[in-house]
Amino acid sequence: IPDLCLIHVLIGKVGNQKRVVGVLLGSWQKKVLDVSNSFAVPFDEDDRDDSVWFLDHDYLENMYGMFKKVNARERIVGWYHTGPKLHKNDIAINELIKQYCTNSVLVIIDVKPKDLGLPTEAYISVEEIHDDGTPTSKTFEHVTSEIGAEEAEEVGVEHLLRDIKDTTVGTLSQRITNQVHGLKGLNSKLLDIRSYLERVAAGKLPINHQIIYQLQDVFNLLPDVNLLEFTKAFYLKTNDQMLVVYLASLIRSVVALHNLINNKISNRDAEKKEGQEKEEGKKEKKDDKEKKDEKDKDKEKDKADGAKKDDKKKK
Repeated sequence: IPDLCLIHVLIGKVGNQKRVVGVLLGSWQKKVLDVSNSFAVPFDEDDRDDSVWFLDHDYLENMYGMFKKVNARERIVGWYHTGPKLHKNDIAINELIKQYCTNSVLVIIDVKPKDLGLPTEAYISVEEIHDDGTPTSKTFEHVTSEIGAEEAEEVGVEHLLRDIKDTTVGTLSQRITNQVHGLKGLNSKLLDIRSYLERVAAGKLPINHQIIYQLQDVFNLLPDVNLLEFTKAFYLKTNDQMLVVYLASLIRSVVALHNLINNKISNRDAEKKEGQEKEEGKKEKKDDKEKKDEKDKDKEKDKADGAKKDDKKKK
């Protein structure tokens, strides 16, 4: 993803804001697709007519041949573009990519994400059956995805980040971040559902009974907030959590107070020790000075006695 973002930024600097298209390389691990590499492909499209677009086949095949020499297990598994949303001609492009892989996966990458979370969305093409008897059509179905790393990559990243690791980021902050991310994602999905239902009610979109059934199942799973038992259980749970928060705050305050007292005692002992050392130093200097004065007096006395003896000898 960083390489794709860099490509998009470089293209944007020269005044071209068109999306970037590329090929995904990877392998299937049982029923899980592992995308491990990618490369961009020359692509252009008409802004006024979505049916007019160009993708360089020769470049794709040449690049894939070179990648295959490096790692033969990596095969074409799909394609990506820097959306940030689905385009009308994505179905046609996906049919072209299917010439190189049967089960093509489309990954849309948002190079300028506004919300927390993964900047990628994965889709597969499926046949949509219409209730009015019209022929089936191709459409995209969202599939779950995640961004991970192999063991060697994780070790390398940890080695690079060990000097800039933020020690303030702990389990609590990570949990709160995950909850915020989940709530934002839920809000976005609810807005999409409301927009879809409003467009269906206005007659702008046909009714898809499968979607309506799934929404009905979701609503059936919602708890009845008007029940007395639910309200009581909710209040009990909230009170328990607030009690835990209160006790945690109280304990932190007591610990902080003890640390303050310990610091004050340590500072007092350090100042007392420093004062004693200064007094001992002054006393030692005073003793040294007295000893020096006594030695000087003894020397002067010896000189005086020597002078008297010399005078007696002369007489």
